[in-house]
Amino acid sequence: MTCQRFGIYRGRGIRAIVMGMTTTTARATPTGSLRGNGPGVRSRVTYFPPNWFATVMGTGIIAIAAHGLPWQPAGLSVVAVGFWLLACLVFGAVVVTTIGHWMADPAVARGHHDHRVVAHFYGAVPMAIMTVGTSTVLVGVGVIGRDVALGVDVACWIIGTLGGVVTALVVPYRHLIVGRAHVGEAFGGWLMPVVPPMVSASAAAILAGQLGAGWARNLVLGVGYAMFGLAVVAATPILVALVRRFRTGDHGAATIMPTWWIVLGPLGQSVTASCVLAQAAPHVVPAPVAGVIHEFSLVYGLVVWVIATIWIGVAAQLTVRTARLGMPFAMTWWSFTFPVGTYVTGSSALALTLGWPVFEIAAVAGFAVLALAWGVVAARTTRGVVSGELLELPDPAC
Repeated sequence: MTCQRFGIYRGRGIRAIVMGMTTTTARATPTGSLRGNGPGVRSRVTYFPPNWFATVMGTGIIAIAAHGLPWQPAGLSVVAVGFWLLACLVFGAVVVTTIGHWMADPAVARGHHDHRVVAHFYGAVPMAIMTVGTSTVLVGVGVIGRDVALGVDVACWIIGTLGGVVTALVVPYRHLIVGRAHVGEAFGGWLMPVVPPMVSASAAAILAGQLGAGWARNLVLGVGYAMFGLAVVAATPILVALVRRFRTGDHGAATIMPTWWIVLGPLGQSVTASCVLAQAAPHVVPAPVAGVIHEFSLVYGLVVWVIATIWIGVAAQLTVRTARLGMPFAMTWWSFTFPVGTYVTGSSALALTLGWPVFEIAAVAGFAVLALAWGVVAARTTRGVVSGELLELPDPAC
């Protein structure tokens, strides 16, 4: 295993070895757990940080995006079901492996909490849970039935929402405020803990549409509006810091570059959430208030969609330039999937709301890019899992 394989992420005052979207340091390695330390000692340390939940997000978002796509060619619904099933299988595998990691090497696993880079990716856990829930109620309902699908979605939404609130409040406070992080350390992963509430907001609107009139639907939508506000407040200062870092021209190591696509996540997801929450508003608030929410969603959605589209161009240019210089595969490549998926769902939501062809074209084109990116990243990830390379502890000597 080489240092180049993992890449080096250098910030002011921090030097970390990056494996995919995560890092570890020598002090996170329990003494005597590495290869060749004597008889009776395990020969290999397990290494399975929370960024692996991004594989669930990147797979499940294809099912959700396919379901809401303005253009529904023959066979697309079958594709959606296939990706929903795959997302559920991947989710189960990731959960089981994560539990095994904590049982086998608790010292390494606990080290993820304190790490200034890896801790941010705990946000992938609640987002993966809600992605499974939403894709189940939208796509899986035809396979397992409405009652079971609704029960799964309710459980996933509750767990994901609570988990998202924790990550959005605790992780940035601990690592950005108390930890006195500065612009030189900023990277796209900083957004991971604060995006879950926005995912919860859009998931709330979809879930509410499956509930009958009454207090439960009102409560779910009320929480959804609150989560939208929380995500906007939490993400805005981080986005500002990322723009400041980006303008310096220091975009980090090649393996960390794909995380700049994560900026697209809160943008696309907030467009989706604003539109679907506005569509649900007439069920819980008076008509005049619902009208105001609708107008806000249009203005907000259009402005943020334009910003997201511009950012795609910026991120694509950076990706091409980095690829030409050499961009080794890492788990950060999953940043090419879920954020693009949120752009697709946001474009589809605007197409449904306004009926403008430009959004339909953007949604279909974005979905094609999403499917292609997923195919490449999934194939490279499978190869890394089969070889065991992605599951090994990075060399602390690098």
